[in-house]
Amino acid sequence: MKTDSKYDVIIIGAGIAGLYAALHIPKNKNVLILCKDIPWECNTFYAQGGVAAAVDADDIALHVEDTLKAGAGLCRKEAVETMIEESLIVIPDLIQRGFGFDRDEKGNLLYTKEAAHSRPRILHAGGDATGRYMHQFLMQENPHPLVYNVRVFDLLRAGDTCYGIRALISDEINELYADNIIIASGGVGSLYAYHTNSRTISSDLHGICLERGIKLEMMEMMQFHPTVYVDNPWARKQLLTEALRGEGAHIVDEEGRRFLFDYDERGELAPRDIVSRAIFDYKKRHGGKVYLKMDMFDEDFFAKRFPNIKRAMASVGYSLPHDLVPISPAFHYAIGGIASDLDGMIAGLENLYVVGEAASTGVHGANRLASNSLLEGLVFGRRAALKVNEKGYSWSHKPPFAEFKGNLVEKDDTILKQRLRRTMWQEVGIVRTTSGLHRALDFVDDVQHLTIGRLLALRLKTARKIIESAMERKESVGAHYIINE
Repeated sequence: MKTDSKYDVIIIGAGIAGLYAALHIPKNKNVLILCKDIPWECNTFYAQGGVAAAVDADDIALHVEDTLKAGAGLCRKEAVETMIEESLIVIPDLIQRGFGFDRDEKGNLLYTKEAAHSRPRILHAGGDATGRYMHQFLMQENPHPLVYNVRVFDLLRAGDTCYGIRALISDEINELYADNIIIASGGVGSLYAYHTNSRTISSDLHGICLERGIKLEMMEMMQFHPTVYVDNPWARKQLLTEALRGEGAHIVDEEGRRFLFDYDERGELAPRDIVSRAIFDYKKRHGGKVYLKMDMFDEDFFAKRFPNIKRAMASVGYSLPHDLVPISPAFHYAIGGIASDLDGMIAGLENLYVVGEAASTGVHGANRLASNSLLEGLVFGRRAALKVNEKGYSWSHKPPFAEFKGNLVEKDDTILKQRLRRTMWQEVGIVRTTSGLHRALDFVDDVQHLTIGRLLALRLKTARKIIESAMERKESVGAHYIINE
């Protein structure tokens, strides 16, 4: 690969949003997809529950209403309506291309229900393996070149144009130019000590955008999943999908009591922010452990519906659905992100787009409705690709990149990164305090003055933006819960 190569489109990220966008860009275009690690190390691959979609045209209004309610008044209604209306385009498109959602013995699509949905509308594949099935399918259908082991660490911006990217590719720094760039790099999971995200999700592009004068918004809105097994030794903790509770699993204390009804009349089916805070509060008040109880399931049904969870938990000594599994909330999804319009375009730039979890379209408001994330990636990934095709932006001159000075990684970065993750979990997590946010800000500012590598510096920029956003929003709403102390 030449360092002065120019492409029609560069797509940063190989999850659902990036790959589905690529699928809608003609084969004759010179497109390059950049993947940070191996392709399946992305959040799409680990998505369990499924993809929410309107069952039919009559369900659109109800799905919109459910999404707006979960978003606690902060959704952009136009974005929500666009996403749900176009679910009736992207789901049939996937099926027509050959993707197989789970069906009953008569061939009817199977829908399940998850928290805060008023009816079953979540499609799934392979039981609890929707993400990996969809990712594998999109990889097989992808018509464009894809490069592995690419670490993007800068964008070349001048005025209203983004000319290219600087990246480490197979241990060599490369400078690649493109007429159009689509950011599909995911969220910020690795900023937190406990998370369900792929190890590649580390907020690098968010930090770069801050440097390049690109707006991030709603960054205080970080969603925590309530049912996660956190006692494994890996950075990515074991998600126990919301579909388990949608199908009937219970959250109980050490005495077997379903205490969630003390907090919300919907119990296990309350929105994620409510369930996460309830577990956090209950453990703080009463001590002891909280469990997910699944023994009401028929063993054969469980093995077919949740095969990957059954295998994963067996590897750490649990026999499901019989055993109680200790659970904790953990970071799950970045609701806020790089501000964009409904075509993925970033304000003030002619040719830079963002889609998927990296983006903030306003579709999730203050709290993402369960299983709307895969749908978001499909709908807005497609919209961005169609906009690129329609707009046909190009530029003729090639400005040079500024000289890169310093190192991507310094010797103390690993230790400092772990301290950052603990600080974000403790002070910028499920329940925030004004004093805790100030402590977190002081920590970030102190580390920024040390000798650190560029990659850690980018994480710190993003972390600082999350903290600042949390400090600016004085009232609790949705995923942002703050106590003034």
